[in-house]
Amino acid sequence: MMNIYLSNEQGKLEEIHELKNGCWVNLVSPTESEIRYIAEHLNIPIDSIKDALDDEERSRIEKEDNHVLIIVDIPIITYDEGNIPTYETIPIGMIITNTCFITVCLQENPIFEEFTKSKVKNFYTYMKTRFALQMLYMISTYYLRYLKQINRKTSEIEKQLHQSMQNKELFSLLSLEKSLVYFTTSLKANNIVMERLLRLNYLRMYEDDQELLEDVIIENKQAIEMTEVYSSILSGMMDAFASVISNNLNIVMKFLAAITIVISFPTMVTSFYGMNVPIPYQDKPYAYLIALGISFTLSSITAFVFWKKRYF
Repeated sequence: MMNIYLSNEQGKLEEIHELKNGCWVNLVSPTESEIRYIAEHLNIPIDSIKDALDDEERSRIEKEDNHVLIIVDIPIITYDEGNIPTYETIPIGMIITNTCFITVCLQENPIFEEFTKSKVKNFYTYMKTRFALQMLYMISTYYLRYLKQINRKTSEIEKQLHQSMQNKELFSLLSLEKSLVYFTTSLKANNIVMERLLRLNYLRMYEDDQELLEDVIIENKQAIEMTEVYSSILSGMMDAFASVISNNLNIVMKFLAAITIVISFPTMVTSFYGMNVPIPYQDKPYAYLIALGISFTLSSITAFVFWKKRYF
């Protein structure tokens, strides 16, 4: 899918149907014909567009004669078979030419929607350097947003694990830990790209652009630190709660064993009175009450002892 946008004289974003100077070309899972159209009309290599469509592509920045290619990883939310959200990363490509700004991605994502729905302040398609920096800032913002969601999800699972005897919650924690590994790898790769962008003269930047890039790097480093902290916490929680689940099971088994012992006394006493051998007071009319009293006394004493020892 290909969409072309252009900021008008009032600064509002409009969708157009042909390439114009200062426009933004947004390619989301584009077809071969769309890729060839953009490559031919803007005189850029097809590989520069297709590289961002490889989900294993590494983050990098390259400068060619007539364009600059920036590839970074963005966070996305996916859902498994049980409709449980998981977090992954996919590459996004930004190609900055003399006339247009091109973005390439495998799928729709909320980061593009922030721009298409005009939620970003001071956004103009023809200010290509600032557009790239605003895109990088929005990516770092979404990493922080998803990290907070992961932290809240971890707290919810922690509450469930206090009473859990199943592995479902541990698998959920494992999924979150895997997401944090993806985030850590992608954020560190993105940070290298931003440092190179700051250090090398890939894009022409004014003083405001320089400050914005520094803010982006700060946000990205904060996301890296948060990811490492959450990953360390999750790793410790998984070890701790694996022991908790095992301990919960032991408590249940102990409770069931105590109940079994308590209710075994009536069976034992009545079995004595059911034997075909002489038993004291077996001919008395109140023999049944005697058996019942002995059973109740033994069960009560045993239950009291177990209660004092906190077996219940």
